[in-house]
Amino acid sequence: MLMKIYNTSNIRNIALLGHSGSGKTTFAECMLFEGGLVNRRGKVEDGNATSDYHELEKERSNSVFSTLLHTQWKGDKINIIDTPGFDDFVGEVISALRVADTGVMLLNTQNGVEVGTETIWEYTEEFKTPMIFVANQLDQEKADFDKTVEQAKARFGSSVTVVQYPLNQGNDFDTIVDVLKMTVYKFPAEGGKPEKLPIPDSEKEKADKLHNDLVEAIAENDEGLMEIYFDKGTLTEEEMTKGLKISMVNHDIFPLFCCSSVQNMGSGRIMGFLHDIAPSAKDMPPATRESGKILACDPEGPTVVFIYKTISEPHLGDMSFFRVYSGEIKVGDELYNSTTSTSERFSQLYVMNGKNRQNVDSLKAGDIGATVKLKSTHTNNTLHPKGDPYNIAKIKFPAPRHRVAVTAESNADIEKMAQALHQIQEEDPTLIVEHSQELKQTIVQGQGELHLNMMKWKIENNFKVKLTFEKPLIPYRETIQKSAHSQYRHKKQSGGGGQFGEVHMLIEPYYEGMPDPPELNVRKVQEIPLDWGGKLVFNNCIVGGAIDTKYMAAISKGIMERMVNGPLTGSYVRDIRVSVYDGKMHAVDSNDMAFKIAGRTAFKMAFENASPQLLEPIYSVEVVVPADVMGDVMSDLQNRRGMIEGMDAEGHYQKIKARVPLSEMHNYSSTLRSITQGSAKFKMDFIEYSNVPHEVQKRVVAERAALEEA
Repeated sequence: MLMKIYNTSNIRNIALLGHSGSGKTTFAECMLFEGGLVNRRGKVEDGNATSDYHELEKERSNSVFSTLLHTQWKGDKINIIDTPGFDDFVGEVISALRVADTGVMLLNTQNGVEVGTETIWEYTEEFKTPMIFVANQLDQEKADFDKTVEQAKARFGSSVTVVQYPLNQGNDFDTIVDVLKMTVYKFPAEGGKPEKLPIPDSEKEKADKLHNDLVEAIAENDEGLMEIYFDKGTLTEEEMTKGLKISMVNHDIFPLFCCSSVQNMGSGRIMGFLHDIAPSAKDMPPATRESGKILACDPEGPTVVFIYKTISEPHLGDMSFFRVYSGEIKVGDELYNSTTSTSERFSQLYVMNGKNRQNVDSLKAGDIGATVKLKSTHTNNTLHPKGDPYNIAKIKFPAPRHRVAVTAESNADIEKMAQALHQIQEEDPTLIVEHSQELKQTIVQGQGELHLNMMKWKIENNFKVKLTFEKPLIPYRETIQKSAHSQYRHKKQSGGGGQFGEVHMLIEPYYEGMPDPPELNVRKVQEIPLDWGGKLVFNNCIVGGAIDTKYMAAISKGIMERMVNGPLTGSYVRDIRVSVYDGKMHAVDSNDMAFKIAGRTAFKMAFENASPQLLEPIYSVEVVVPADVMGDVMSDLQNRRGMIEGMDAEGHYQKIKARVPLSEMHNYSSTLRSITQGSAKFKMDFIEYSNVPHEVQKRVVAERAALEEA
């Protein structure tokens, strides 16, 4: 049975957001039940929730992936993207926010505003997503609505505006006072449709005050409504509805509702609010294109589809999830991908409820759906009519914070592992896979240890490849601290023609603007920028034809071969000036190979006498942490050879800024979670290479030597 096609103005796209354990998946189940899409509500703990269908999610009893769902309410289609709450899976949240028109942030009233909520909030601010808050789990004994609201206002601003409050939170919770409708909702024991009652006299004063606060907040954000409010002292329900919609689109008001998703109390009213007031796809500002131009959400416009997520599952196959930003996509349509220069045919279109998919003939601008078997289209690609590239601005994903070296347990599985890693990286843009020639390791980088463990689970279960995680090697660099001379003669006789080349050189630490060597006559300077950073400067200082000019390229090549495999640890060498000033050649036996070997060996000899110095990558690390554990976090950073550079207040948290060597950051995400009980977050960015302390250098060189021997 084909599903109804919805008009743009009747589509609502929401992302369910919140810290892990805030009740998003259970709330989604209520929305599906209230909209008539399911006959009974599934439970996370029973493993039958529509959203958390993945075997991994059932094992863990929490969301790991974002899941596309849909329901309906009074003629509107509500697309729902249920997102995970752990910071390790922030990529799933960001892609959901990119295609959602409203964020629904659930707060666990037992715990108040948690760190995961604040992390997500930063992205909603970046996207300027219209937001509503839902104070959830009000049926729990430790629920504290007032404290939760106080924290929300303190951390997200006074724009958090109470629309509902509970009359009896805790184990007996069943009643909500709504100060927008100015009515009471009393729910039956099994939840569902409430009875509407007048506000009791005991609550009149509180409800009136909160109603007036709401009216004032709405009026403040619209000059026309402000004039009406000053004139009449209030606003009609119609005027409040109009003002609320404008304020939400402008990111000026964040209405706060009440709910018990476990008891299904309050979800219907929130769905009604999404229908009546939350912006439709048509109400939102136009999308920004890569060119800087904009694209209106117009069903009559060119058909433009943006891929926000890609998955490959054994029971679903390869699926691409998309939002229609303009026009109407129909089964059989062919669109062009200007990123990959390929055309793609949409042979099937689906609306999704978890793993369940339903065929549709078409989807109009603003709608979200899925398709299968796109050949050359990936996450962040736009499909459009051939001609003008309507590419939607790409989603920017955060830099990785955790890295491991990964190997297949069986050598026979190495190729399968490479294919699996490629597939996983296609699905998750926050994972970076690098086959490092420098380190001779496959390095996988992600958002945290949990993130990479989930990747390992998928590969082992879906691709049947057993993986081993190892501590990754560090991409050190090698250089020198003083100048040194060397000379080397390569002489080899083998019956017929032999090999002969002799090279004398001076090597020095290189820095920009350094003067020529005073005792040498520099005839030609070659500056070679290195792919791994820094430079090699190669001076030809030969006088009197001791070495023919034609051999200088071979000497330079020999030096470069040695710089790719440094004498200390086999790491890349950088920032060195080499001056070749003398040597000898033979009329018959000299050739390029002889001078390449002579140059390479002379360079190694000089390097070892020039006070070799190991350089290590240094990262800027920012940790946002509650004040009560700040001392422990700082102490841990200092134990990692970190240099604390400053501390700033960030809301109710403290931000610690430090410089830390990459070699000391292994498993930091797990340690930080342990120290702070999951209440901190961090990010790290590469700054520079810096000298490794002498004792550390001795240890690293010995470890690399042992590794090479093994």
